[in-house]
Amino acid sequence: MLFGIFNLSLPHIAHSIYTNNFLLKQTNQFKEISKTLEMDIFYASLLSLFVLLVSFSLHLFFYNSKPTEGGKPLPPGKTGWPVIGESLEFLATGWKGHPEKFIFDRMSKFSPIVFRTSLMLEDAAVFCGAQGNKFLFSNENKHVQVWWPASVNKIFPSSGKASKKEADKMKKMLPTIFKPEALHRYVPVMDVVTRQHFATWWDGKDEIVTYELTKNFTFWLACKIFVSIDEPERVRYLSHPFKDIATGILAIPIDLPGTPFRRGINAANFIRKELLDIVKQRKIDLAQGKATPTQDMLSHMLLFRDEDGKSLEDYDIADKILGLLIGGHDTASSACAFIVKYLAELPEIYNGVYKEQMEIAKSKAAGELLSWEDLSKMKYSWNVACEVLRLAPPLQGAFREAITDFMYNGYSIPKGWKLYWSANSTHKNNKFFPDPQKFDPSRFEGQGPAPYTFVPFGGGPRMCPGKEYARLEILVFMHHLVTKFKWEKIIPDEQIVVNPMPSPAKGLPIRLYPRKG
Repeated sequence: MLFGIFNLSLPHIAHSIYTNNFLLKQTNQFKEISKTLEMDIFYASLLSLFVLLVSFSLHLFFYNSKPTEGGKPLPPGKTGWPVIGESLEFLATGWKGHPEKFIFDRMSKFSPIVFRTSLMLEDAAVFCGAQGNKFLFSNENKHVQVWWPASVNKIFPSSGKASKKEADKMKKMLPTIFKPEALHRYVPVMDVVTRQHFATWWDGKDEIVTYELTKNFTFWLACKIFVSIDEPERVRYLSHPFKDIATGILAIPIDLPGTPFRRGINAANFIRKELLDIVKQRKIDLAQGKATPTQDMLSHMLLFRDEDGKSLEDYDIADKILGLLIGGHDTASSACAFIVKYLAELPEIYNGVYKEQMEIAKSKAAGELLSWEDLSKMKYSWNVACEVLRLAPPLQGAFREAITDFMYNGYSIPKGWKLYWSANSTHKNNKFFPDPQKFDPSRFEGQGPAPYTFVPFGGGPRMCPGKEYARLEILVFMHHLVTKFKWEKIIPDEQIVVNPMPSPAKGLPIRLYPRKG
């Protein structure tokens, strides 16, 4: 869920500056000519305009007139401006809170199935709808493979340098760590952390800023479940560098002192060093019986062996834990915040969740913790959470790379092209979800949505391995949220921004009304 991330690189900026300076120089030269030859400034301006028109025409010719590849038709579309392509338009729709606009405008203009564009300095094709999702999710390592931006590889070195064998090892290990049987034992732990979170940050407060607190909550929980860290001071000590990492991943990748990108790299190196110390100490504790094999994700990773009996390197474990800590809290914090938003706006939905959660609360003895069985009864609450994930998916989409030439829907997809799938091409598509802007949890009753239409966690071999973990933490959060409070939004029409995950522009401040008893 983490890497639906887009960055503008130094060449983007450099080319833009160069182009603007070039045109300005041309204009200034024409003005000098007008002075020398005593030309009317009007004619000089016309000449300047002519330069702009010629430049624009050349751009259209060279960048938007490549309909074929080896005589085979490419997907319809346009590649936008030189170098930067359509990256700015893509990002801007998210900044304005409507990331689906980029997708649907081009689906309408070019093709509802696949269209051509240029993103992140790369020729790209956007695969749309359930058909596109199915193709990309079903052809891993046959026609396509995962592709990360360069900034991700810089901050997470093992994601770029890992051999296929190491990647396969991680693929086998992560589903084992996150499978339901392994997560059963973590439900009471989640409940304890959630109770502590609400007691510390919500109880006794008249107003809170939701998004800030949901980020604190999910990070605290990730620290506890992944590496058994739950001391508030220690969690806070680790949380601050994570803010720089998240900012660095989203920043322009200029690796110079003082830049957000460099701060992100430095923060990642700092956390990785801390995690390496934790890994080394845990090895000692496991050997001495001071730690258990099942106490957290770290113990699982340290004791994992592949078919050849080999374990993971300490550095790779630290790097993967780093990625899990980011992926395990950033996306879930967005989902939790939007649950607060929609329950505030829809009293009938809130009442349905409250009724279900109170039935579970009344079945528990005083102080008794939630269990796996309790969470399995939260069917309506999970339908509500799924509808939140449909309308505000934390993962907007992700890239693949074509590893061979192939044909798709009559169009040629050249080897090396970057291929993007978009959750919104189905989530907010009337073809798959009638009246898509309406909040309707009943969409998830019975058999639920059609295959490959509801994809907040991706799909295929690359489906987010933490899907079940996310379900548990969201449901435990919802249980304590509605049984403790009613609330109202302080900013009724607060804007939503997507960069790359959706978040309330002002953090979703709310006014709390504690429930009696």
